[in-house]
Amino acid sequence: MSGALRVALADRAAACYRPCGQWAWRFARGKLRGDPMYAALLDPVLLPDRARVLDLGCGKALVAAWLAAAANLFRQGDWPPALPPPPSPVGYHGIERSAADVAVASRALAGLSWLRIAGGDLRHVQLPPADVVLLLDVLHYLEPEAQYALLARVRDQISGGGRLLLRVGDAGASAGYRISAAVDRLVCLARGQPPRLHGRSLDGWRELLDDLALDVHSLPMSDGTPFANTLLLARPR
Repeated sequence: MSGALRVALADRAAACYRPCGQWAWRFARGKLRGDPMYAALLDPVLLPDRARVLDLGCGKALVAAWLAAAANLFRQGDWPPALPPPPSPVGYHGIERSAADVAVASRALAGLSWLRIAGGDLRHVQLPPADVVLLLDVLHYLEPEAQYALLARVRDQISGGGRLLLRVGDAGASAGYRISAAVDRLVCLARGQPPRLHGRSLDGWRELLDDLALDVHSLPMSDGTPFANTLLLARPR
């Protein structure tokens, strides 16, 4: 994806957050412009078309806004012919602990008939049916036992041929991980939560998924950023 297309998509997707205030809009625009993960999610190898997407820890539901912007651009005939059509989900169910983020996402994306946003604690909430489960920059906020328990429940949800997309920080990459961990601790403090993180090395994350009978393919996901992030595509054996 060209830089110009990424910026255009980011600006389209972020525009729906304007009614939620300057902070929500600027956050969405900056995140969508600067994070390489969003462009990667338009690859049908990762996110197939017509999927039921479950986004756990969805925040302000930027993934849904991004997918909607790409689908609109494609329908208008402005999608580059050299690229495969962007995935268009049949449903998106986001679950988020922060009531403030749920309110922002619900207001910004109220016009999307295929979207549902709900509040809930990922350690206890019931998981709806899904073809693709997203856990993007989320698991390290949970204790190791809770990480395992949640992933086991996700594995059961996708046992019929679904997939899990999991973005994690590599605690074995010292400099990049320290930067991302510092940012994450600031996020915790801003939300009034204890700044406790439970990261693992990339090998540690892969071993955890292997213990849960999930096959894993990894893609570096830090291009253009100072972080040490990797996107893991996991499927049940």
